[in-house]
Amino acid sequence: MWLIAVSMVLVIVLIIIGVPILYSFMAASLLMVTVLGYDPSFLLSSGYDSVSAVVLLCVPLYVCVGSIMEKSDIGKCLVDFVEVFVGRIRGGLGVVGIFASAVFGSISGSSTATLTCIGGVIIPRMIEKKYPRGHAAALLTNACPLGLLIPPSSSMIIFAWASRQSILACFLATVLPGLILATMLSITNVFMLRRNSEIQVDAPVSLGELGRQVISKGYRSIPALLMPVIILGGTYSGVFTPTESAAAAVFYAVPVGFLVYRKLTLKGLFDTCIVTGTISGIVMVMVFCMMILSRILIMMNLPDMIVGFLSERSTSPTVVLFFINIMLLILGMIMDDTSAMLLTVPILVPVVQAFGISPIHLAAIVGVNLGLGIITPPCAPMLYLGSRVSNVPVLEMLWPTLMFIIFAWFPTLAVVTYFPQLSLWLPNLLLG
Repeated sequence: MWLIAVSMVLVIVLIIIGVPILYSFMAASLLMVTVLGYDPSFLLSSGYDSVSAVVLLCVPLYVCVGSIMEKSDIGKCLVDFVEVFVGRIRGGLGVVGIFASAVFGSISGSSTATLTCIGGVIIPRMIEKKYPRGHAAALLTNACPLGLLIPPSSSMIIFAWASRQSILACFLATVLPGLILATMLSITNVFMLRRNSEIQVDAPVSLGELGRQVISKGYRSIPALLMPVIILGGTYSGVFTPTESAAAAVFYAVPVGFLVYRKLTLKGLFDTCIVTGTISGIVMVMVFCMMILSRILIMMNLPDMIVGFLSERSTSPTVVLFFINIMLLILGMIMDDTSAMLLTVPILVPVVQAFGISPIHLAAIVGVNLGLGIITPPCAPMLYLGSRVSNVPVLEMLWPTLMFIIFAWFPTLAVVTYFPQLSLWLPNLLLG
């Protein structure tokens, strides 16, 4: 046990001083291999087997889709369409950004692509309409993790692969939590801005004019809105496997970007391939390093140690889930969502099963927790990306971000944790 503690302290210290996360975890793995005398060739072959799984092809394919959508006009069309309905209430443009992030995130499966594309469109428009700069940047930053929850989500693909659960079940488990979070963010946003009289809203229009706007902007957004219908419909109906659905998304996005919205260029497509290859390489190396460390921890019986530790304190699933949430929140604050998921999922699945908790329920808990982690300092990669996208200092974003965390993220996490049917209802209904 002391070696595990020393290794985790080493990881945290290395991350704090600026060492890349994957090198930090590899250093911990090397320390444990050296002290325990494990055969490195066995661990290397285990890591290779992990990254050779076919399902991981989904990750680069969804990265490619997100990059293509970012370089086309798809995000702007989604924003324009949603704004027709709520653009005439104070704070309505923020609601547009939240649900546009949810739709875009459901297509791209990427928080980074969602923040870059939707944030790049919405944040300048909000600032132009006199929204507080820090509020605008913080709101879109808090909305971008909806891409982790609204399927298809690359994070849920990694969860399903690491836990050996159904990908479709993991997708379905996060749908209602994602919608609850989007609703809570919208309510918090409107409440925070209720007394801000400087915000400009669209002038009221007649019912006929509203109908004409819905038709014109809805018509232009049809190709963008059809993408999740094709992908999710094909996946849930059994026409596509999850990997095939990711490939179908790429084949759909390319002609839409070139021929329909006419914003995608050959240079943009080439840049997309470069970005996809770079990110995929980083993710695969990270998977390799994390799975070696997870393998070592499992060989040291860490899941059994955790079960024993929790059993000594309580056998109640309620208390166990509380401890798991605390652990996930702390990990999410110091590392990115993919790293935390790869490290914790193989260890936590046998733990929750020992206490009678469904791994599919755990998928929703992990998704919300790690979405919260990527906007919570000190690591908070999305917070810093949001600052860069919006040109708003991080300090200006901190207070609104804290409000969204307290009044939107925490209530969503509590509801998802202690009402498991919110996560299990759709998987049980559609998959039995």
